[in-house]
Amino acid sequence: MAAAESAAARIWYQSFTDPEVDAPYFSRLTSHLSGLLGPGYEVVVHGLQPGDRYLHPLSELRCRVQAVRNAITAEREGYAAFVIGHFPDPGLAEIRAAVDIPVIGLGESTMLHACTLGQRIGLVTISPVFIPIHQEQILRYGLQQRVVAVRAVETQVADYNRSFTDRESYEQVRDDFRRQIAPLLDLGVDVIVPAGGYPMMLFCREPGFSVEGAVVLNGLSVAVLAAETAIRLRRLNGTHASRTPGYTLPTGEALDEFLDCTSSHR
Repeated sequence: MAAAESAAARIWYQSFTDPEVDAPYFSRLTSHLSGLLGPGYEVVVHGLQPGDRYLHPLSELRCRVQAVRNAITAEREGYAAFVIGHFPDPGLAEIRAAVDIPVIGLGESTMLHACTLGQRIGLVTISPVFIPIHQEQILRYGLQQRVVAVRAVETQVADYNRSFTDRESYEQVRDDFRRQIAPLLDLGVDVIVPAGGYPMMLFCREPGFSVEGAVVLNGLSVAVLAAETAIRLRRLNGTHASRTPGYTLPTGEALDEFLDCTSSHR
């Protein structure tokens, strides 16, 4: 146990952005996450090429397949945990059933942590496209009594990339979010979740960000620290994902078949 605890543990953070096209975000994300973990833990941010850029179900499906493949690669390369860095958590159930390392979803971990900060939670997502996706996600996690509303701003990836360096653009995006937060406050929401890595990264420049007392939660930190905690628990007492029928690990043949049939989605 002592030897295992002293070994460096790497966490694969799977961003759904392109490291080159989305460099303003990707570089800041890498810097932000690298400073969160304790000694002996390391987070390595990986992207997708192309990234999830069209905000469409087909893009989500393509990225889901890539994420599952990358999780298998992460386990084979000795990573100790895998984080899905996209709020809808595409492939979360499939990945947990495919690998025997802790798997953390940005959306799931953020919403569960939000439940410890207040009673009623509201999401503000980056596009109306994601509203039905998040509504289904909330039901899937059984959180419909806690996450009571989902609203959206009309933004594109380019808006966030500009906002990292341009103050006027930042203020515009921030004001757009605040306008969507106002109706949530009328519903009694006391925790606001920017449902996406881009707004989370953008607003983390304001520590303790809140609106009329309602906390605005940065889930990026939550997800990575949840991965560190999962590794610690695994080392401490063997805590791991359920292996009931829905999460039974695949046979070697099933794993090879999946990788062969999806080889064009690397």
